[in-house]
Amino acid sequence: MNTSALGSYEQLGLRIQKIINSTRAQSSRSALLFRQAGENPDDWERMLQEIAENDNVTLAWRDDGGIQLFWTVPGND
Repeated sequence: MNTSALGSYEQLGLRIQKIINSTRAQSSRSALLFRQAGENPDDWERMLQEIAENDNVTLAWRDDGGIQLFWTVPGND
């Protein structure tokens, strides 16, 4: 996929998706996110809002500027 053809928000989404889908993040059900230099602050805020809207997801703002993302996987009842 040619990521240069994507908008800044879509590029941010792909980066965050890679972090969340990593083996380490999946096994711990958590990920540490940082806004990178050059990423649009409005895109970053929008992404965090959309993540926070999901059920079973918790965001924790860290003193170092990072966002710790935690999630649970609901059981099959």
